[in-house]
Amino acid sequence: MERRTQELQALRFGMFICWSFSTFSGKEWTPDVTDVALFDPSGCDTEQWVRTAKEAGMGYILFLTKHHDGFCLWDTGTTDRKVTRSPLGRDVLAELKKSCDRHGLKLALYFSEGEWASPDFPDGRARRSGGGYDPELKQAQLRELLTRYGPIEYIWFDHAVGDGGLSHADTIALVKSLQPGCFVGFNNGEQEGADVRLGELGRPGPLDDQGTAGPHMDRPAAKSYRLAEFTYPILPRHEGGAMWFYSLPKHDRLCLPAEKIYADYLGAVKHGNIFSLDVGPDYAGRLRAIDVQTLRKVGQYVRGEIEPPAGSGGAAH
Repeated sequence: MERRTQELQALRFGMFICWSFSTFSGKEWTPDVTDVALFDPSGCDTEQWVRTAKEAGMGYILFLTKHHDGFCLWDTGTTDRKVTRSPLGRDVLAELKKSCDRHGLKLALYFSEGEWASPDFPDGRARRSGGGYDPELKQAQLRELLTRYGPIEYIWFDHAVGDGGLSHADTIALVKSLQPGCFVGFNNGEQEGADVRLGELGRPGPLDDQGTAGPHMDRPAAKSYRLAEFTYPILPRHEGGAMWFYSLPKHDRLCLPAEKIYADYLGAVKHGNIFSLDVGPDYAGRLRAIDVQTLRKVGQYVRGEIEPPAGSGGAAH
């Protein structure tokens, strides 16, 4: 496991891609969706996503496979709430996997444990009340993800709406039975057994500094942690629209500066963290022009092609 830890640490920096119903609703959480036609992009350009990530000096893609609304971005056999039944009609995860392989990037997955489509948990109104989920759905979906799409570096489990009826201990056991080398992390809930300490809205820092894991981690550190991840959106705070997904056209010129991102990249390198920067594709299934421009500049800093700004910590090697 020490070698696997070093392999993940060597990835350093990745692109977290959030693309789902919330892209089109203009809201962070999108309940009450009965028709998957809400997800209606004019296209899907996984090549652009991956090329941009590589230009930024990133080593992996962290892809949202399913948010709390139960809409699956792969061709699952478990439900019709899936991208191949939407107007797009394409297995986005399969296309992304091919793009990653083509450009030499690794693949990690985000998966919401909860399921608003469950009759016992309609649209989040019963979230965090415990029980009621069918664990077989979560198990079946994880089996698909871990057997159809090649090696997965780690899974970023979102515990915001519960564990899906399968405890974290059992979730870890299932993942390891299918891909022993796949690391597991949970953004909240029971942590013992997790390989990765996730940091939603976190910051760079040593693994033993639980305060760097961000505001959503309110559980004690696990003895099993092997490395720390942190993530935040490329969008600065703004009024209206989403943060983790594409927001609204009126926000298309809003973006964090390349210098802030580069400084946190250097922090990740210093502390042996992995840094997942969230970037949301738009209605056309492409990254915004300002995101591409910003990330190219980050990549220039990372490779030493341009001089980093004073106070950023200097070049990384």
